[in-house]
Amino acid sequence: MVKKTYYKTKDYCKVKFSFQVENAETIEILGLNSDWEHAVIMSRKKDGSFTADVNLPKDSTHEFKYIINGKEWINDPEADGLQPNIFGGTNSIISL
Repeated sequence: MVKKTYYKTKDYCKVKFSFQVENAETIEILGLNSDWEHAVIMSRKKDGSFTADVNLPKDSTHEFKYIINGKEWINDPEADGLQPNIFGGTNSIISL
């Protein structure tokens, strides 16, 4: 799930990412702000889901993917869309 919170007086949008995958020990987000090297580490909740809050610029679009347990790349099924990538797959898209 991707929840967007807009502020009238701010130039950014607060985005809450929530994701759950069976047998996940860690989940990270890569690609936000075109940064594929520095992951956003998601926090594990008691119910087994993972969450992260990120501030992203308004009127922007970002490609991203989740990395499960440091090796499995997964798109968000509730993302705003998908974009083909250079590896022959797709990346999730979030538009603000």
